[in-house]
Amino acid sequence: MIAALRIILIGLGFLTLTLALLPVQLIALGAGLSVMRHLPRWWHRVMCRLIGLKVRAHGRLSRDRPLLLVSNHISWKDILVLGSVADVVFIAKSEVRSWPVLGWLARLQRSVFVEREVRRKTGAQISEVSGRLAAGEVVVLFAEGTTSDGNRVMPFNSSLFGAASAALPHTPEGKVYIQPVSVAYVGIHGMPMGRYHRPVAGWPGDVALGPHLLRVIRGGALDVDVVFSDAVEFDAASDRKKTARLVEARVRDGLNAALRGKLNG
Repeated sequence: MIAALRIILIGLGFLTLTLALLPVQLIALGAGLSVMRHLPRWWHRVMCRLIGLKVRAHGRLSRDRPLLLVSNHISWKDILVLGSVADVVFIAKSEVRSWPVLGWLARLQRSVFVEREVRRKTGAQISEVSGRLAAGEVVVLFAEGTTSDGNRVMPFNSSLFGAASAALPHTPEGKVYIQPVSVAYVGIHGMPMGRYHRPVAGWPGDVALGPHLLRVIRGGALDVDVVFSDAVEFDAASDRKKTARLVEARVRDGLNAALRGKLNG
């Protein structure tokens, strides 16, 4: 009964918030107003509170631009979490566009949809991402290309850093800054979350979205750490594979520090 009531209340909260902000976002998108970049952050913050995600940021978003954030990926909740701490746009796989509700929301927050298997579209997709970077927007890349169980970082795909290379000719200093970001689900209902319970927060690819979404809404009360590491300079002389490995290592270090409770602030 309590779980059902919680689902109803969160559903009502989602509808009220979304319908209230929707006209403003649509007008901003149509007119190209800067509020279109900031409104999604307010939405994400409120939704995190409604669902029960307590987000704690460690470190700071880099002030350098153009800025590409590279993060590990555990669940669809990562989007709410990262969207609540910074004004960002996401690189999402093309399938997300057709997802019920989430796909519609992704379009409203101006996500860039990519079809990684379709090589003939790669150039146009990279061009769109690099254009966003050159325009000063902060773009989030989930470089693993899939979701993990929350206990580890999967190998990064260096080809996904192609947008950073493509943006270099359009930047004033010929540089793009790549900032590693670690997302860690560390607690549930105020208690530390051990490695065997952490997959509760994760979303494996073989689990249907609907049942997982309902399980998260029923459960709630998850503590999430977001760790911003120092940004890495990327220029024409940079090796893409080496940069990918360096960023991957820093994301892994941030995740491990959060999971072990070794974060200082």
